[in-house]
Amino acid sequence: MLLMVTEHVKSEKEILSAIKHPFIVRLYWTHHSDQFLYMLFDYMPGGELFSYMRRKGIFDIKTSLFYICEIILAFEYLHSLQIIYRDLKPENILLDAEGHVKLVDFGFAKKILNKTFTTCGTPDYLSPELFKNTGHNKSTDWWSLGILLFEMLTGGTPFNPNQNESEIPSRVLAGRIAWPRTIDETTKAFIKKLLTQNPDKRLGAGRNGSREVKEQPIFVSIKWDDVYARKLKPPIVPSVKHPGDTSCFDQYPEDWKSAAFASDKELDLFVDF
Repeated sequence: MLLMVTEHVKSEKEILSAIKHPFIVRLYWTHHSDQFLYMLFDYMPGGELFSYMRRKGIFDIKTSLFYICEIILAFEYLHSLQIIYRDLKPENILLDAEGHVKLVDFGFAKKILNKTFTTCGTPDYLSPELFKNTGHNKSTDWWSLGILLFEMLTGGTPFNPNQNESEIPSRVLAGRIAWPRTIDETTKAFIKKLLTQNPDKRLGAGRNGSREVKEQPIFVSIKWDDVYARKLKPPIVPSVKHPGDTSCFDQYPEDWKSAAFASDKELDLFVDF
């Protein structure tokens, strides 16, 4: 277990130290003591997208597509570097002070050339190939994008209508979705292409990658250069009173004193951290 966690933390540092993108959180500094690991990131005072989704219940299509577009460009960049993200979910999407997206938590991100077989991620967002353990690649990220859009529009994920995680694998592999009437046909067609069972035939998995995603009819009015330049007006502008404002985040108790001290053997694992 320790080795697995160590590997994830080291991988997160390695990947985030090497990348820079307007919709991905930036890592500036790392350090460790005999008690803690320290990682200094951009601070995103807008909080988690999850909080806004929970508060509003559902988003309209215009609001949803704003976030989907920025995430598509983040995925496009990562995939161009042969990096898969593998942990898309509302809790891992933060908003900056203006309301633009930053992907965070790269503990499951991995650089691959072909396929990887480690099962990781959040059950509601896992693609069929992860449940089958047949290996997965960047196509799994596009699946999770379809899940996210569905959740934004309906308030729930498509394969967990009963809020019972034990049912998710069988529902995902069966591929049956109860489509609400509120989802229009263009949006439905787009989500269906992202939620294609066969990862090789899934939208975004082909030779043209993200380009075929961006060329879908649902994005006919989108100017992608404007998306990248952050020129689109965010549908939600966080209430941020000053740069260090934490009011957009839920409050959690912190107990620093109870953290155990690492052994010399454990410290050796992070000698270059």
